[in-house]
Amino acid sequence: MRALPALALAAAALLSACDADQQELQGWMDQQRREVKPSVQPLAAPKKFDPAPYEVAQSVDPFSNQKLAVAVKQEARQPNSAFAAEFNRRKEPLEAYPLDAMAMVGSVTKAGVPFALLKVDNLLYQVKAGDHIGQNYGRITRISETEVTLREIVQDATGEWTERAGTLQLQEKAR
Repeated sequence: MRALPALALAAAALLSACDADQQELQGWMDQQRREVKPSVQPLAAPKKFDPAPYEVAQSVDPFSNQKLAVAVKQEARQPNSAFAAEFNRRKEPLEAYPLDAMAMVGSVTKAGVPFALLKVDNLLYQVKAGDHIGQNYGRITRISETEVTLREIVQDATGEWTERAGTLQLQEKAR
């Protein structure tokens, strides 16, 4: 029990030493505030904003269907264009749907000719090699038991029409 008063006495001595250090620190801070003068440059006045009128609102939209149709017709007139034959033929029913809306659900063979079964909007379609599907002028090139291989004609970033390979994989039934 005698250690308790001694401990209290030591704690009081430490606190008084901390108080002295605190006063010394406060004095130094006050001196620094008096001696240091901040050098802040004034802000420049904001520039006046003069809005420019939007004058191309009356021009033809570069992404309009009308402008695209004109470009497609011009491309179709080229005699050696891969797109010319595609543009001038009658569209098939499955060309109204994008490829990601179609699912291959099976395949059959009739008289040695492979057919793929495609499901679109809860309807089942039989397609064979040479049929057209998708919205990018897709033409089926090969049908196997597990996939439909096709080539599409798409426009690249420079505006040129190029062929691109694509596939539709057989979809496993979800349980």
